[in-house]
Amino acid sequence: MTFNRDGIDATIADLLAQDHQILFFAVKAEFDSGDVRVWSGDGDLSVGGENYLGVGTLLQISGAEDNLELTSTGVSVSLAGMDTTVLNLALTENYQNRFLTIFLGFLSGSTDVSVGTMTIFKGRMQSMSINDDPNGSTINIDAENRLIDLNRPSNLRYTKESQKYIDSSDSCFNRVQALADKEVIWGKSSTNTGRGSGGRGGGVGPDSAGGRNDKILSEFK
Repeated sequence: MTFNRDGIDATIADLLAQDHQILFFAVKAEFDSGDVRVWSGDGDLSVGGENYLGVGTLLQISGAEDNLELTSTGVSVSLAGMDTTVLNLALTENYQNRFLTIFLGFLSGSTDVSVGTMTIFKGRMQSMSINDDPNGSTINIDAENRLIDLNRPSNLRYTKESQKYIDSSDSCFNRVQALADKEVIWGKSSTNTGRGSGGRGGGVGPDSAGGRNDKILSEFK
């Protein structure tokens, strides 16, 4: 059975079909200096080999929406009561366009063991606000779906410099600039003709079209 959403395999499909599940949410914010990983339970939880800190009801997530059109839909994540480490990240890090991923997961029974997760949202952080009150700080993050990248220009051109930026070993565009002003004579008939006894005949000399074409091709090797 094949599914379109990331992380849905046969195991997740069976869990979704059950009448009773114990669900959790996990959020991964990828900052330059390190990732912030939290989940909606207590204690630590391992998801995909990474450790997530339990924050309970301090984590709030707005509804993530899917539609049949290729349009970007945003999501908001609110994290309350965070310590100074997370607060410093919010104040000092360059967060814009960094990835934010939200997982929906399933716990095994009444344990804190994850038996499967699926990605319900992955996008880029766009804005962040901090609200201070006597009980602590609340960080609000607004993120846009990764489909928003389709609306951004790549700023790449069909030039050697752009191609080297993508792959430094690729030389396919090295001669683009030379080709712009290059005059290529291709398939021109030969003017070197001769006459023989009993009729007219065509002679092929060193300056024939074939010879010229071979010379032109050798210039680009």
